[in-house]
Amino acid sequence: MEGKHTDPPPSTPDSDSLLRRLAGPSVNKAGLAKDQTEINRIIAEVSKGSKFYEHEKRKDKDLTERIQHILKIRDETIKGVDLRKVEDSVDKLIAQLEAKRDLSQVIVHVDMDAFFASVEVLHDPSLTSKPFAVGGGVVSTASYEARKFGVRSGMATFVAKKLCPELICLKSHFDWYSEMSNKVMSIFKRYDPTMCPAGCDEGYLNITRYCEEHSLSPEECVFQMRQTIQEETNLTVSAGIAPNKVRCLLLTSVLYRNKPNGQFKLDFDPREIKTFMRELSIRKVPGVGRVHERLLDSIGVKTCGDVFKQRAVLFLLDRYIGLEFLLQAHLGIASNVVQPGQREERKSIGAERTFNALSDAARIYSKLEEVAAELEADMVESGWTGKTVTLKYKLDTFQVFTRAKSFDRWISTKKEDLFSIGQELLKPELPLTLRLIGLRVTKLKDLKAEAESKARGIKRFFETASSGSSPRKKRRVASSHHGDEEEEPPRLSQDGFAIAMPGYDDDVEADPLKHAEGLDVEAESENSSTVIRSASVKPKSSSAPPSRIPPQPQPSSSKAPYSSPEKPRASAINLEPPLLECPICSRMLDTDNQGLNEHVDFCLSKQAIKEAQTASLSLKPASSGDSSTQAKKATLRKTQARQRPKPDSSGHGEGLLRYRNKG
Repeated sequence: MEGKHTDPPPSTPDSDSLLRRLAGPSVNKAGLAKDQTEINRIIAEVSKGSKFYEHEKRKDKDLTERIQHILKIRDETIKGVDLRKVEDSVDKLIAQLEAKRDLSQVIVHVDMDAFFASVEVLHDPSLTSKPFAVGGGVVSTASYEARKFGVRSGMATFVAKKLCPELICLKSHFDWYSEMSNKVMSIFKRYDPTMCPAGCDEGYLNITRYCEEHSLSPEECVFQMRQTIQEETNLTVSAGIAPNKVRCLLLTSVLYRNKPNGQFKLDFDPREIKTFMRELSIRKVPGVGRVHERLLDSIGVKTCGDVFKQRAVLFLLDRYIGLEFLLQAHLGIASNVVQPGQREERKSIGAERTFNALSDAARIYSKLEEVAAELEADMVESGWTGKTVTLKYKLDTFQVFTRAKSFDRWISTKKEDLFSIGQELLKPELPLTLRLIGLRVTKLKDLKAEAESKARGIKRFFETASSGSSPRKKRRVASSHHGDEEEEPPRLSQDGFAIAMPGYDDDVEADPLKHAEGLDVEAESENSSTVIRSASVKPKSSSAPPSRIPPQPQPSSSKAPYSSPEKPRASAINLEPPLLECPICSRMLDTDNQGLNEHVDFCLSKQAIKEAQTASLSLKPASSGDSSTQAKKATLRKTQARQRPKPDSSGHGEGLLRYRNKG
């Protein structure tokens, strides 16, 4: 297998980028020292000689080469381009984005303070003011006393003990955390019944209505909520108050002006918001990963204010960095829609286990069988099936590989069938030494929605046709991916705001720190059931780990630079035609309008439809003309009309796409 026995790069002095990489993604945790230079040096020294260290060194070298390649593309692209004109074009886009700013809502991000650690203190008060960490081979949560030494979540415990020799390591008690999480969430829902949980210990609330109904200011409302939490649970919570989700998240979880046990409100004024964002490190913006931090740093973007200075270059490199997302960060605008996750938004369902390195095939298959059992339970309970199964495994060298198989049928949710597919994908790769194995199902079908649709049946169609409104088109659940080389479409919130840089999910999922050297048995339970939400891969993909940066094209010829800087590459836009829904049987059809018409004709010709139509018409006064023909024509006209793009009067959801179309 290509890459399975890749030799590590030659030993060289640790670069700054490698030191930052080894430090992990949790360097912004509350309670950590501002200057972590010495801490990062110790982490690097302790890690040297481990397979984890060599893997990170290899990845750092690979990323450096990728960035150099992108910089060459940048240099080639700007040849012959009037950057002043490009800046003028971006300024028009900035004006469009500014017009989308909404300061009418009061959004709160709430985050329990060192949640796991605080719950442990409730059960053992002797831990108060002591440096301790929760977790086995990997730290899940560290007390604030431990954070002073540099201990943080995602860190291997052997590294944590080197930083803090007096560190107390506790086993996780997930039943305690779950019980307390339910109590906390129930209190939050008193202030916003449709709050959006962002984990077991944090979430977003829209308290606009609550404040109006109870004649409270946002600060008074949040203080009351925090006080209630403390009185009923003996835990503390911090909160950030802002006009959108990203800004309040920054106030709570990134800047830590109010951590622990505090709150902070950002003035609801565009000037104050932009001033607040100007000097903010770009890495602290949610949706910017460590990989993109390095890429942006290489082109002169260290803060949100630098986005405006480098807007012309960012425009030309849009496919790599996501211009609209960065402009939103510069302006301090983002989504203010708060609601729980929707079923139709789910792209995949999966489970994985992390364990001490295993080489014995029988024991590896045993772990795979456990994963299959978990996946079966999740699929049955949540009501999903799919057409593609992906096997994911991590070697003892921390390299991640995937193998996938697609079917022309909906797969069985039985454990035996899932295990058989996983075994078929894994067997050709053995022998291997693994420390993680997982299964994931994609190209999903919502069994619950299908059951509800069948229950409504034809009655829904005729009720809709007689009321004069067209049936609501189902949102597509699973994107169609043709391979690893296809670019991902921009991720948007419900109200049309970009929510992350391209490839951000891959950056997060591929982070090996959560599976660091020295794992013990407890790590199995900590990572035993992880829902995976990443793009599917083609069967028998290359053995390279998932790319953290979108694939790079060859540099364009200097003879043909951007002839029109106002028309960037449109490759990041998903141009795949949508499936069409039959208004009769609710099937999703991969066809055009003509094919849809023929299918509807077939459905309408069935005797069952005629009988249902007769029953429906008998409930209402007869109208002139052939009701069947009129209903059919009206339905077809509405179905065809849905395929024509319509302008969004609110301006939401257009963003860069609208700008590009104006070109």
